[in-house]
Parts: sequence; C-alpha cells; structure tokens
Amino acid sequence: MLKLFKFSALATFSALTFSVSSLSAQHEGHHSDAQHATEEHHEETTTAAEKDYDPTPVIMHHISDSHGFHIYGEGEHSVSFPLPVILWTEEGLVTFSSSEFHHDTHGHHVVERKGLRFVNHHEKIYQVEADGHLHHDEEGNITNVLPADISITKNVFSLLLSAFILCVIFLSAARKYKNGTSVPKGLASFVEPLIVFVRDDIAKPNIGPKFEKFMPYLLTVFFLIWINNLMGLIPFFPFSANLSGNIAFTMVLSVVTLLVTNFNGNKGYWSHILLPPVPKALWPIMIPVEIIGIFTKPFALMIRLFANITAGHIIVLSLISLVFIFKNVAMAGVAVPFALFISVLELLVAALQAYIFTLLTSLFIGQAVVEDHH
Repeated sequence: MLKLFKFSALATFSALTFSVSSLSAQHEGHHSDAQHATEEHHEETTTAAEKDYDPTPVIMHHISDSHGFHIYGEGEHSVSFPLPVILWTEEGLVTFSSSEFHHDTHGHHVVERKGLRFVNHHEKIYQVEADGHLHHDEEGNITNVLPADISITKNVFSLLLSAFILCVIFLSAARKYKNGTSVPKGLASFVEPLIVFVRDDIAKPNIGPKFEKFMPYLLTVFFLIWINNLMGLIPFFPFSANLSGNIAFTMVLSVVTLLVTNFNGNKGYWSHILLPPVPKALWPIMIPVEIIGIFTKPFALMIRLFANITAGHIIVLSLISLVFIFKNVAMAGVAVPFALFISVLELLVAALQAYIFTLLTSLFIGQAVVEDHH
C-alpha cells in the first residue's frame, strides 16, 4: 500500500510539473503576442502588458472538449495530436484533419472542402464566405451556418479508448475463468474483488432478489466512470480529456438510469406515483411532486458527477496558476504541495464518485422493483 501511495505521489508530482510547464508556455505565448503587437500599437499593448495574468482561458480550455490533444507549446510552436473532423453539410459528408485548423497572424485559417469554407472558432466549426470572416448580428451573436459536427473530439476519443480498455480487462479476465482456472490470476485477481464488491455491497442490499438482472449495467457504469475519472487525472496525451466533467456524458448515463428504472418499475412503484398513499385531497399536490421526482433523481446524478469531477480539475489548475498570478516563483512552494494534495485526493474521489453513482442507481432501481409486502 505504501508503494502504491509513493507511486501515486510521484506520478501526480510529475503531472503537476507538466501542468506548470504548460501554463508557463501559455503565459509566455500571451506575452509574445503582446510584444509583437507592441511594434504596431505601442500604447495599446503597454496597457495590455500591465494587465494581470488571467488563468480562466487556460482552465476553461483544459476542462472543455476540443478537436485535438494539445501536448505542449503555444501558437506556431505548439505540438498537438490532431483528430478527424467530420461534418454533415448541405453538400454531404465533409472530413479532414483538425491539424488544418491553425491560427495565423490575421485570425482563423480557412479550410476549404467541396466548395465550402470552414473556420474553427472556440472549438465550434462555422461555414464562412470567401472573405473567411465570421458575421455577427446586432446583439453580437454569430450568424454563420453551424454544420452538424460529428467529429471524433478529445472526449469521444477518450470514451472509445476507455471502452477498449474495459473490453481488454474483462475479456482477459473472462478467458481465465473459461479455461477452468479456480484461483484468479493476473487481471482476474484485480477485477474479481471489485465485481464482488459491486454485487454484494451495492446491488444485493439495494435491489434485492432481482439484482442479477441489473448487474451488467451496474458494473458497466461503475468501471466506465472509474476508468475515465482516473484517465482524466493524467494531463498528457492521450489521457488529458475531462470526460466525466462533460455534462453530455453524465446526462447520457443519467438518462439510461432513468429509462432502466422506469421501464422495470412494477405495479407498486407506479401506483405509489399515480395513486400516492395520502388523503385524496392531497393528490393534486402529491401526484405532480411524485412525477417531478422521477426526473429530479437522475438529474441529481448528472449534476453531482459533473460538478465534482470538474471542480477537482479547476482547483488543481487554479492552485498552479497562483505562481503566475502573483508573478513570484516562490509561490510554487505553497501552490505545488497543495495541488499535490488535491491531486492525490482526486484519486480517492475518482473511485468515490463511481461508487456513489452506482449506489444511487441501484437504490433507484430497487425502489422501482421492490415487491409490495402489504
């Protein structure tokens, strides 16, 4: 256990060192841009140079989705791993590499395919005219056509990668049992205690005798969330995506929980909602409350997972940003240990959030399938 903690601390410290260098590159990149602008507009850039460092763009870029993995560097000297851009337009399917989007000195580089022109503005791809500029209405909203974007983004790539990792783990473990091995070895020895934990400590107590029917879903939810939470703690390629901190990902998991719960609800479950056991005079109040409760429970699942994972990423990057906000390297003596502590704590949060989501899912399912003993 001590070796595991030492390894986790070392890995986390290396990740924080990488984060510091990345933030430094971002900071230097902004400074270089200001110097370049000084040659043309001295007065304006003098004011810009006096501005305090704003960590918000860097943090928001980290926790948001993108069309490629940024590895290190800034501007023309940045190194990144491009991902395929897939767009559905009036001319049909359009595909190209996200590496074709790069920033030049005048703005966004225009990519042309099938007679259409595209620019990437804050990770949203718009169609533009021959001038290559975005157009705005009186309220400042962009009026350019926004084609259907079905690209393999950073989060999609991480989701596919985590699915591949889970398949490798479970198929390898299943193969050992299929061969008649009585004592689990290798991956099976790692996976079996976790499966038994989900079965005996989560599914059985909350669902009851019908728990076996829902075990595949509960195991999928538990391992998918846990693996992606752990992957999100590693800042370098290919594990730098904040998938569990993406509201769309947590929303889909919560909607599936909503469907599984309500499609398996028995007569007692629905009668409790539509015919609540209270005086009939209170039915006009209680029935809407019960119906709203059907949706508020998965909504709470969605927000809880999204907020907890996103908060961890923001706190770590905010602590590292203190070095650049105070413009004093001595702040690293305070910021890095605190960030290291939060990062190690996030290893526990990664498993805890997977456990809570699975536990509450099994609790909701159990309430829907429990038999009425009256």
